[in-house]
Amino acid sequence: MRKTILFIIVVAAMLASCAGGKVKYRIGVSQCSDDIWRDKQNAELRMGAYFHDNVELKFAAAYDSDERQVQQIDSLVHEGIDLLIVAPNQVKTISPAIDRAYDKGIPVIVFERKTNSQKYTAFISADNYEMGHVMGEYIVSRLHGQGNVLEIKGLEGSSPAIERHNGFMDAIKDASGIKVVASLQGDWTEPTAYENTRQWLNKNKDVRVDLVFGANDRTAMGARKALGAGVLYCGIDGLPGENGGIQLVRDSLLDASYIYPTHGDQIIDLAIRILDGRPYEKETMLMSALVTRDNAKVLLMESEEIMRQADQLDSLHKKADNYLHKLDTQRVINWLAIGIIVLLVLVFVLFYLYHLRKIALQRERVVNTLWNLKPEVAPAATDLGANTNLKSVSLEPGTSNSSQPQSEGSAITEENEPEAVSLFITRFKEVIEARLEDSNVSVEVLAADMNLSRVQLYRKVKAVTGSSPVELLRNARLNRAYQLLLTTDKSVSEVAYAVGFTAPSYFTKCFKEEYGIVPGDVRK
Repeated sequence: MRKTILFIIVVAAMLASCAGGKVKYRIGVSQCSDDIWRDKQNAELRMGAYFHDNVELKFAAAYDSDERQVQQIDSLVHEGIDLLIVAPNQVKTISPAIDRAYDKGIPVIVFERKTNSQKYTAFISADNYEMGHVMGEYIVSRLHGQGNVLEIKGLEGSSPAIERHNGFMDAIKDASGIKVVASLQGDWTEPTAYENTRQWLNKNKDVRVDLVFGANDRTAMGARKALGAGVLYCGIDGLPGENGGIQLVRDSLLDASYIYPTHGDQIIDLAIRILDGRPYEKETMLMSALVTRDNAKVLLMESEEIMRQADQLDSLHKKADNYLHKLDTQRVINWLAIGIIVLLVLVFVLFYLYHLRKIALQRERVVNTLWNLKPEVAPAATDLGANTNLKSVSLEPGTSNSSQPQSEGSAITEENEPEAVSLFITRFKEVIEARLEDSNVSVEVLAADMNLSRVQLYRKVKAVTGSSPVELLRNARLNRAYQLLLTTDKSVSEVAYAVGFTAPSYFTKCFKEEYGIVPGDVRK
């Protein structure tokens, strides 16, 4: 029974788990860092995945650590992803991990930052060289071709830092009045930009700075904390939202920024095209734009509206997820309920079969009861008195019995055992049947009818039948009652009184204990 229950529960769980049924694409996203730009991109990746209900995203952030990113990429591959999206921390150091993924047949999308490996499926990013070049042209124009510029570069070895610097330097190389007083090494973070600027300023207090060009908005703001107002600051990223580059330009904390598009939704669309085997572009360049005080207010309004709509969509998706989760839970409950119903039906069937078997055994027992057993030698009934040469029966087969006279209840000899047992059974049966309807009959009365003492009768009956005289009397009454119920139309109460029971309720209790059913069910 326990195995049956376990089997039903396992089947129900399997059926419930199969209810979702749809195979998912598992896409790993390896971010080189964790910052507000990547937070926005991750949100867009999730948003893009909403439109493809067969996509599961697994995110990992390396926090600007080459070693950590390599480990994370290898771990994602080991987990069995179907496609890898990766922003390499540096051009060279991450390439071996990307190569390993690609060599295992996993499509690789490199985004935002380049790798020196050619083992990738697609590349998608904005043009960092163009950003640096356009910002250089803007700076020349903003300073009217004359002024000192302090540059703070991005993370050393990363492709955006290299390309933005090269684009900037190429744009100002023909402007003889523009002087780059220093190019400080940064790592994209505001604290590092602040500290490096402060240290440079302490060593170059006499050098005038007219404008700071930061490789991103955060480095520009770090320099602003060190240099203070009175200097123009330009950066790149142009993020929407609070403290984003567009707002900083609108509020004149930055003089200009450049939108570095995240477009996580577009990256997801590219990934699905690759996984579905549809056509796609190997190289995709995203559009970007310069942000100045002339257009910052309009761009901020547009971006805030887009973000508001995105938040609403995200909220709706979470509600839908919650609804689907409840639906899945209900589906599991339904399958478990079906399993329980099947279990109950099975238990009922097993119990019913067991009950039928018990009735069959009880009927067989009734047929084979003492009153239906015919001894091989059935002599006429004799009066078994106290002087009868009847000894008690040896209960162990092959046990030798003493030839010396025994006390009351002693063992009989092998020669007269079968005949003595037959005589005793026949006589006791007649005594029982004669007293069957007498509700007041006792063991003492039965013993007296057998010309035995109470103790003698008990010992002899127990030795021959294994039961007590009272048990045999009750069995005989129940057997007679069973026959009366089958062969007559007497009521249960009439039958109870007819076989010597003083109360129909007690008769019903004894009958059910003996046969497993109540008397009224016999005729059914």
